[in-house]
Amino acid sequence: HVGNYSKAVSSHEEALAVQRKSLLSNHPDLGGSYNNIGFVYYYMGDYPTAMLCYEKAVAIQQQSLPSNHPHFAKSYNRIGMINDNMGDYPKSLSYHKKDFAILQQSFPSNHPSLGASYNNMGLMYENMDNYSKAHSFYERAVLVGQQSLPTNHPNLQQWRKNLENIEKKL
Repeated sequence: HVGNYSKAVSSHEEALAVQRKSLLSNHPDLGGSYNNIGFVYYYMGDYPTAMLCYEKAVAIQQQSLPSNHPHFAKSYNRIGMINDNMGDYPKSLSYHKKDFAILQQSFPSNHPSLGASYNNMGLMYENMDNYSKAHSFYERAVLVGQQSLPTNHPNLQQWRKNLENIEKKL
């Protein structure tokens, strides 16, 4: 459903309805479905509805998963993205830190998800005009990306660009 957001929401909501009939109310798959629906609303720019979906996902996850489960990381990252887009950088940073703490426990130190998390924290520090901290996080993102991604990977290219741009601000 590339670009057809209403169709995507409809499909995800249909899947959620089927899951609700066949799964316990605290089954982690329901949280995943709320995450998926929230992601579509996020891309539609409907941040309040996306936030409600992510909060439902977290509430379900809290009932059914250990607090360091990677599904929490995804939810926290997405809540951080919403707060970023709404201009609440300190709140966004706090969610990206939660995301990172879980990823750090779940994945090897050179996993690309950690690189993305470093980059996200760098973005928040840059948005808060703390360029030296942003530089440090962008540097770590690039190091992780160099160890885990092909040199032409778009994420690594973006992380390098962020690092180059912050170096101009220092």
